[in-house]
Amino acid sequence: MTPKPVRIAQISDLHIKRPGRLAYGRVDTASALERCVAALNEFTPKPDLVVISGDLADTPTGEEYEHLKRLLAKLDRTFVGIPGNHDSRELMRAAFPMQAYAFPSGPLNQRVEIDGLDLVLLDSSVHGQPHGELDAATLRWLESILVSSPDRPALLFLHHPPFKAGIWHMDRQNLLNAGEFASVVRRHPRVQLIATGHVHRATLTMFAGVQTTICPAPNHAVDLDLGELREPSFKVEPPAFHLHTWFPGEGFGNVVTHQVPIGDFDGPHPFFGPDGKLL
Repeated sequence: MTPKPVRIAQISDLHIKRPGRLAYGRVDTASALERCVAALNEFTPKPDLVVISGDLADTPTGEEYEHLKRLLAKLDRTFVGIPGNHDSRELMRAAFPMQAYAFPSGPLNQRVEIDGLDLVLLDSSVHGQPHGELDAATLRWLESILVSSPDRPALLFLHHPPFKAGIWHMDRQNLLNAGEFASVVRRHPRVQLIATGHVHRATLTMFAGVQTTICPAPNHAVDLDLGELREPSFKVEPPAFHLHTWFPGEGFGNVVTHQVPIGDFDGPHPFFGPDGKLL
């Protein structure tokens, strides 16, 4: 059987609070997630899986995760998630006990196989801290996973970007041991994508020779303050999610990432009329 494309929808930084509460006193993150879920349900063709790359809850509390579960119950696709710096490993493990975590305690790493593709979810959260790190056990586990199936392409997901995005207050809380992570990635050419969150902005770069992205958020965006002009701030910009499509082909195939805006927009309208001429 010829391998088919695999489509992975990535959503990130949901920041769900308990019912009736607004993030930063201004942002209704629950309503934002409802709109995001509706957009995912309506998208055609259906994604094969939804990956939630951290900050599912906000403070966090058990009540927030219960609220999150009610909101995600309307999603008609299977989802997997990893924690961000706003999450609790223990509360998240209790809220989603059926997820295939690699370890019985500690980091909530996961491996998911879809057709000819491996998805590797890495827990970069550090208890009580905004920055990220991949601990020694996670790096060893990642190495073992990448060694185990050298002929299958792999996509890696984690919350904290392993690179500086140019936003000063976010760059000091990215993945602090990015060099150790890069050493593992460089040894395994089957890694085709590194997809992250945390910054609430669509961003693209190369890291350790691999295309690396930051996923936008369904709610608010970190202010694009590249000149260090303001205190840490956010804006309510058009929300979006990422759709990563792996196309099988020569070698490890290739991955294409689309930013998909969330909302109702005019169109689609045809380019050509009934006579076949350009309108």
